Amino acid sequence: MRLRTLLLATALAAAATPTAAAAPGATTYYLDCRHGDDTATGTSPTAPWRTLAQASAHTYAPGERLLLKRGTQCEGTLAPKGKGAAGAPVQIDAYGSKSASKPHIEGGGARAALLLANTEQWEIRDLDLSNTGPDTTTDRRAGLYVELTDYGVAHHFAVEDLDVHDVKGADFKDPDPSGGILFTVKGSKTPTRFDDLRVNRSTVRHVDRTGIATSSTWNRKAGAGQIQSTGVVFTHNKVYDVGGDGIVVQKSRGALVEHNYVNGFNMRSTGYNAGVWAWDSDDVLYQYNEVTGGHGTQDSMAYDIDGGNNRNVYRYNYSHDNEGGFLLVCNAAGMVSSGNRVHDNISVNDRNTASPYGVVSVVCGASTDTRVYRNTLVTNRSDTALVSDNGPTGVTFEDNIFVGATGQGSPLRDTASTYRNNLYWHTDQPRDATGVRADPLLRSTQPGTPDDVRLKDGSPARGAGSAKAGGNDATAYDYFGNPIPDPPNIGADQSS
Repeated sequence: MRLRTLLLATALAAAATPTAAAAPGATTYYLDCRHGDDTATGTSPTAPWRTLAQASAHTYAPGERLLLKRGTQCEGTLAPKGKGAAGAPVQIDAYGSKSASKPHIEGGGARAALLLANTEQWEIRDLDLSNTGPDTTTDRRAGLYVELTDYGVAHHFAVEDLDVHDVKGADFKDPDPSGGILFTVKGSKTPTRFDDLRVNRSTVRHVDRTGIATSSTWNRKAGAGQIQSTGVVFTHNKVYDVGGDGIVVQKSRGALVEHNYVNGFNMRSTGYNAGVWAWDSDDVLYQYNEVTGGHGTQDSMAYDIDGGNNRNVYRYNYSHDNEGGFLLVCNAAGMVSSGNRVHDNISVNDRNTASPYGVVSVVCGASTDTRVYRNTLVTNRSDTALVSDNGPTGVTFEDNIFVGATGQGSPLRDTASTYRNNLYWHTDQPRDATGVRADPLLRSTQPGTPDDVRLKDGSPARGAGSAKAGGNDATAYDYFGNPIPDPPNIGADQSS
């Protein structure tokens, strides 16, 4: 079994955390919005509460649980009070027949269907959230919305198996957007952040504007350690048809974003959006993600190294059929973006036909020591540049396979970045003195899947890579789980 499959199985097993029982001595409360009674005790399935207002009026203690009945729908906002403690979080979950649908909360145009404010130590599972209401250009709305204002450090939020859909929110981006599953930091007096924040196995569909995200009003003048959230993990989530961004990590350190699927982003927004990306974040690892269906050419890239990102790594990701391209490198004015790496990824039939963009776009401000290596980028469009740079520096392309459209080819419009030892077919970069100009002999001349860009026997890419294309890179395996030989192959396939 390939390493990639083993890693996936291990991650799935680790993510499949069973619902914990209430802590010893703690109470479980029940909510049935169809047959409950607010004058009941709410402490048994036979005496449940009826309304979200009643469930929200209670202040929950560490270890307590609130269970919503499957097969029912509640109208309004669930906004419980209280907080858990280490090892004894408050839990919101479902009860009733496993064959029934998840309990559904429809927000009806409120700020959120489920709202948690200035609290911590919560776990939320197995709910269905929506938030429609009238069409709006002014109201921020969300499915799940967790808000901290001048709180300090809020520990432990676990979100698992949520279905969030049909959120009609206004197209406000930062620092407090509309969207599906959102964790937001506000205030200006007390440096505030999240610690241990996990969103697993959840689905977000047809929301405006952001799918899954953290955001913050704080900037680095307070000190990165004070305001960067830690322990952020977004894994095995699916995001479909979002008006703006797909999955965003903001003001975080050491986040992990893996095994997520984004299909359809920037569908209705007038702003700049990407599939999976970070802002002002350090040491973020993105791996095993797939992004497709990016709409529009005002950004709309699958992946993005943006302002204030340092030592972020994109590896083992797949991007295809995005109108905005595969990768954006775009540092913001007055910020430092340094030490980022993009390697061992695959891009198939991405494009961006709007100047100054391309499949890879180097725009905005200069970055420092950004290295893009051992990737395979193939496009079937002659009207897109494989790489476009309108002036910024700091990016090195090494050991990549660039394949343009058959026939007319696809240009490389970049006179600023550094190129070393890449392979070019139906395109060229004259400044790459050590580059290989030859057919890479991919498995398919018209690739449509990652397997199609594997190398055939006799490929000129085999054994032609640089010994240390990424600097001090200790990566041992490629996208497909093959050990990386020494010297490596050019491109994403390191099979022997």
